[in-house]
Amino acid sequence: MKAQALADHLAENPIDDEYQPLRTYFPDKEVNSVEAISEDTHAWKMFFDGSVNAKGVGIGAILISPTGQHYPATARLCFFCTNNTTEYEACIMGINMAIDQNIEEFLIMGDSNLIIRQSQRECETRDVKLIPYKKHVEDLNKRFKSIEFRYIPRCHNELADALATLASMLLYPDNAHIDPLEIQIRESHGYCNTIKAAPNTQPWYHDIKKFLKTQEYPEQAGGDQKRTIRRHASGFFF
Repeated sequence: MKAQALADHLAENPIDDEYQPLRTYFPDKEVNSVEAISEDTHAWKMFFDGSVNAKGVGIGAILISPTGQHYPATARLCFFCTNNTTEYEACIMGINMAIDQNIEEFLIMGDSNLIIRQSQRECETRDVKLIPYKKHVEDLNKRFKSIEFRYIPRCHNELADALATLASMLLYPDNAHIDPLEIQIRESHGYCNTIKAAPNTQPWYHDIKKFLKTQEYPEQAGGDQKRTIRRHASGFFF
């Protein structure tokens, strides 16, 4: 457990005359194993996470379609946030992405036990900072045909955590443009893809340019050459 998360929790739950012990976080102390739960292949999934550090505050969310397509999103927050409000911001960003995609069946997963349990209506909050967040999430949930919140360990939420951390640490002016993050898969060393132009022939980019225009390969191109052309074409545009 992060020390800052524990400090935020204690600050948000002060002891007073109406204090009652919280009994929602560890309902069964004897549990020492976790079994995998089958997931509905027809439902979209969303992972979310927030990051608060000395550099700043960032949030990340990833939508995953039933066919496995990933749609990541990150944002840097320029206002004060605790760990819990940051998690809510990330969750709301992901839910709004799903609403824009007209998703009906939705599975939301995160490593914030507090946020997940509040969204499942298994526990309440008296923290004035979290009450409007909880209410807003409940209102957004009505936009879906079916929606489920599920807690996952932090080790299963690494991609969302990486996006949130990246957003929190990138310092850039407001007028700067950052292209969407694209992760390529390369199966060979960089020096293996060197293309040399032979004299009195077409320029080295001829096949790439033709593929971008017509989606056609050279007549004698084999499987390896076609893959090389596709890989190079992904880095060019007209």
